[in-house]
Amino acid sequence: MLRLLFWIALIAAAVWFWRKFKGPTAGANTPREQDAPPMVRCAHCGVHLPRDRALKLEQQWYCSQAHLEQGPGSSDR
Repeated sequence: MLRLLFWIALIAAAVWFWRKFKGPTAGANTPREQDAPPMVRCAHCGVHLPRDRALKLEQQWYCSQAHLEQGPGSSDR
């Protein structure tokens, strides 16, 4: 039993050292926050969407043409 615990601890330590010294290359494939498009909030319904898909009227952003035509929603949000 003691041998089994020794080998489990040894393998766990080896895996931990390997991951620690491998570096941050494992997360290199994940998109960074800087790569994400800026988000805006719809003035009518409050949903967040990428700015390049939103419609702008003066200083307000809207998620659809219907919400743009209806104008800002209630201010209880």
